[in-house]
Amino acid sequence: MAKLLLKLQRYFRRKPVRFFTLLALYLAAGSLVFLHSGFSGEPRVPGSPRSPAAAEGPGLPYLGVMQLSRGFKAAATMPAGGRRHGPWFKSTSKEPSDRGKSRENGGPRSRALRSRSGREKEEDRARYIGCYEDNTRQRTLRGMSFFDYKKMTVFRCQDNCAERGYLYAGLEFGAECYCGHKIQASNASESECNMECKGERSNICGGINRLSIYRLELAQESARRYGSAIFRGCFHRPENVSIALPASQLMLNMSVDKCVDFCTEKEFPLAALAGTTCRCGFPSTLFPLHEREDEQLCAHKCAAEEFESCGSAEFLLVYQTQVQDNRCMDRRFLPSRAKQLVALASFPGAGNTWARHLIELATGFYTGSYYFDGSLYNKGFKGERDHWRSGRTICIKTHESGQKEIESFDSAILLIRNPYKALMAEFNRKYGGHIGFAAHAHWKGKEWPEFVANYAPWWATHTLDWLRYGKKVLVVHFEDLKRDLFVQLQRMVALLGVTACEDRLLCVEGQKDGNFKRSGLRKLEYDPYTPEMRKTIGGYIRTVDAALKLRNLSGVPEDYYPR
Repeated sequence: MAKLLLKLQRYFRRKPVRFFTLLALYLAAGSLVFLHSGFSGEPRVPGSPRSPAAAEGPGLPYLGVMQLSRGFKAAATMPAGGRRHGPWFKSTSKEPSDRGKSRENGGPRSRALRSRSGREKEEDRARYIGCYEDNTRQRTLRGMSFFDYKKMTVFRCQDNCAERGYLYAGLEFGAECYCGHKIQASNASESECNMECKGERSNICGGINRLSIYRLELAQESARRYGSAIFRGCFHRPENVSIALPASQLMLNMSVDKCVDFCTEKEFPLAALAGTTCRCGFPSTLFPLHEREDEQLCAHKCAAEEFESCGSAEFLLVYQTQVQDNRCMDRRFLPSRAKQLVALASFPGAGNTWARHLIELATGFYTGSYYFDGSLYNKGFKGERDHWRSGRTICIKTHESGQKEIESFDSAILLIRNPYKALMAEFNRKYGGHIGFAAHAHWKGKEWPEFVANYAPWWATHTLDWLRYGKKVLVVHFEDLKRDLFVQLQRMVALLGVTACEDRLLCVEGQKDGNFKRSGLRKLEYDPYTPEMRKTIGGYIRTVDAALKLRNLSGVPEDYYPR
């Protein structure tokens, strides 16, 4: 044996290339064996769950279809019985026969009584209106739907329907959520809505072919939708209605669909229902859509649809069509080099990208950046590739703080956001991208506490540094910008030295969301902040509030302080 080994040693000394070739083949074979053992059973993306149950935490739905695209086998995620539902999957086929077997304990009346307190808690955002029949072939609510057989709650269903602007949210079979604008079925007995929600046993989520339906309050943050149209509200008829809304047509069988379709065909972004007359136009100084009326004034039934309102000759019900208002879509670089550098400064997660989108639409000029982000450039922020000192952009995005960096700018728009919201937004961006979400493991692991410990002090020092070293600083609160976009955008544009006509700013209001808004499908349903975190952040809020008031500015908004 020793002689054999000695011969091999001498052989490879004379031919080292063959030795290294054999060594490389050996290592490659070992690597393949290791990888095969690691992927046994099913492929797995690092940090991703192996099953629907593992994927779910509070507030994070099982993204069945999305996981398949990341390398998961469909067979691995099939529940028993062969039926599998991801959250945004809508089935039009009949339900399996075993669906009729109730898996709940206790009588329907006791469960209904237990759910009453839960329903009362929902009153501030939705009103329970009753139990209704449903049919798998002809749905009662025919808008968006999603299923979650592990974590469905009443709030989650309402929130997702409201996010898309629907009037009604209905829950069925303890785990299915349906949204819609019309209830197209008859009432059922309350005792037939007898299945507890999979994510909260204290509430009822419909029954077998029965929907627990809630009417969503009209004061939802997001716009209400009707199909592809966005509900804008009830408004008093403008004085010069034929000029403000130049296209019109008499419709004896009026419905929202018919008016929206007519205005879409005429290529107008607004459809206004006035009883039996459909009017179309643009938001303008004659019809700015700023003074909404009580919706009861527009609550006149449509001739063709019993469950729809069509307004009246005096009070118009207005929808925004899918026609793009092009009056504010043109953008270009500055025609001559800017004499002053204006910063658009904010803490990360405070809405800087959204503010850039608004400024570009309002002024017609590209914004620049202290950094370079290829994903933003690909989404249309063409100033992203310019050097921040090029002078070709209207303002410069920056998250920098410190005297030297701040004094590089001649003036600044300082965007401040509630630190609780800003920290969560930046955490999502850091671990999920500009419009993505951090994984449940990141929120529950060590990453979140470490992030808060490092970033929360920066939220305060960023604002304090800009107030101290900035030469000419305009403070804009993110919450005020959302609540009163027209007025706040006027202030920002004035600092930039650009004259923007009111019609252009009104156009921006209709295009305000852009491509960088998280959908809300994965909002956390629990509070990630510990009492210790809140105590620390509360101290930073008070410090910033005092600094703002010391400069005769309004302090932070009240909602910065936790309730």
